Amino acid sequence: MKVKAHTRFIRQSPYKVRRVLDLVRGLPVEEADHLLRLTNRGAAAPIAKTLNSAVANAEHNHALDPEDLVIAEAFADEGPTLKRWRPRARGRATRINKRTSHITIVVSDMREDS
Repeated sequence: MKVKAHTRFIRQSPYKVRRVLDLVRGLPVEEADHLLRLTNRGAAAPIAKTLNSAVANAEHNHALDPEDLVIAEAFADEGPTLKRWRPRARGRATRINKRTSHITIVVSDMREDS
């Protein structure tokens, strides 16, 4: 059984979020949660929150044991980009792209994968 959790419109670029997701993909949930607490990246907090949501969904909606869960899939898609302007010399302006991302984490039962 695969259970999903989504977090949308995170104010962090997908490139930075994917670097943290690559660390936890395929790990058991407890180990991934411990690793996210020790990771010194801004994307670790929203990823941990999404992971906790996926575990809660599995436990509440499908009566799965949280200790048997493993991260089956974890990916970050690009969300809408906020366009801003920065004043430059001689009356010009430069565009600033403030990127957002959508995080999806899928957990599955470890016993079913074997």
